[in-house]
Amino acid sequence: MATEDEITKSLLIESQIWITEDINDDQVVEELEKEYSFDEDFIDEEEVLPHKNRPRVVVIGRPNVGKSTLVNRLIGRREAVVQDTPGVTRDRIQYDAEWSGKHFILIDTGGWSSEKTGLLPKISEQVQIAIDQADLILFIVDAQVGLTEDDEAVVKLIRRNSVPVILVANKVDGIEAEAQIGNLWSLGLGEPFPVSALHGRGSGDLLELVISRMPDESRIQDQLKGPTKVALIGRPNVGKSSLLNKLTKSNRSVVSEIAGTTVDPVDEIVMINDEAWNFIDTAGIRRRVRESSGYEYYASLRTQAALERAEIALLILESSENITDQDRKLINLVTEAGRALVLVFNKWDLLDEDRREMLEKEIDLDLHNVRWAPRVNLSALTGWHVDRLSTALHTAYAGWSTRIATSKLNQFIKEFIAANPHPVRGGKQSKILFATQIGQKPPAFALFTTGMIDESYTRFIERRLREEYGFLGSPIHIKVKIRERRKR
Repeated sequence: MATEDEITKSLLIESQIWITEDINDDQVVEELEKEYSFDEDFIDEEEVLPHKNRPRVVVIGRPNVGKSTLVNRLIGRREAVVQDTPGVTRDRIQYDAEWSGKHFILIDTGGWSSEKTGLLPKISEQVQIAIDQADLILFIVDAQVGLTEDDEAVVKLIRRNSVPVILVANKVDGIEAEAQIGNLWSLGLGEPFPVSALHGRGSGDLLELVISRMPDESRIQDQLKGPTKVALIGRPNVGKSSLLNKLTKSNRSVVSEIAGTTVDPVDEIVMINDEAWNFIDTAGIRRRVRESSGYEYYASLRTQAALERAEIALLILESSENITDQDRKLINLVTEAGRALVLVFNKWDLLDEDRREMLEKEIDLDLHNVRWAPRVNLSALTGWHVDRLSTALHTAYAGWSTRIATSKLNQFIKEFIAANPHPVRGGKQSKILFATQIGQKPPAFALFTTGMIDESYTRFIERRLREEYGFLGSPIHIKVKIRERRKR
């Protein structure tokens, strides 16, 4: 178990001290508010309120034919994790796409395989679900390899549904290669469309064909992205995907005992106590992200990006294991990102009373720097106490959104200083002249002072702010601005 000093060192976010010759306090406040205030476009930029249900275009094929590379090419950004290794994509990943003013949902899937080993059966199950929900299918074939038994098996799956299909011959890098795809006509899916996802050849023409073949509206109800976004984060194999599956009451994410099953972030609207939340399942972050290789490294980057676009982080912890350094680093990642935090201890129902009592004490010591974070003890597998997530999420979001009027804040600071004056350093005593809240989501404060303020003193102010105003579930950022004496 880590010592208290080690925990403090790992979680402490040092207050930054700004010293400037500018003595215009109003201008300084304005600059600080601009840097730290909550951006109202934070939610609106991804909020989709369509008049119609957007068509769902599903990309399928056997492993390693270039599906994710093509998806990145079609959406115009590198979001899907890509590596020259079969089986990197495991879940159904949805991306917002647009071409010529027409919006649709592009769905990347894992490679379908007839093999029944490892994760392949579960991945193939996700492919089948995607086919059942598709309005248009892009069936990707590797033109360099040619037809395989798995390609022919996928065709049989497609023919079970009366859904339009575009046969895409990938890895066609030139006219000579294009002349060699005639054998794909034998699949009975019409003319093969040649592209090179890697180099972008034919991608624009393929998008034109997609919007001409897809329906105006999907038969599947579109999911709005308005609900509060909640990122599920944690070490690999602690139950993130299991919790999402329990909340959605479906096999939304591939779940396995193998650590690192989830690679791409999976978005899904879930209902908890009749209220919608936008949950984002993420890849587990390993101990040394920089030393990770291949898709694991890029998966960790996608996880951090998912945290940035979330409003609340749900950190999943293993009840049967001690708090690790990696758990503390994840907490630090959340607080530095300025996101609300809820701690979830999974598999709590498997502990006996003695172990629960002992673990409560260990948690209180190991996580003493985030005692402000709501906790939920549950079981993702059985659903025990899962409904308690709603209260914890609301509490964290309310704390994250708290704003204090400037008059009340300065009255609080005045009373605080009277009871707890700053220590004298070098024969001088720094004073706080003025305080203002320069942002919310997360709450951020600026202190205008006559000199340097000890870090321990700012932590004391934070602790008293929490006692007075709550801020449950939210980090607090305090910035110090030293006001220089005016020259006569």
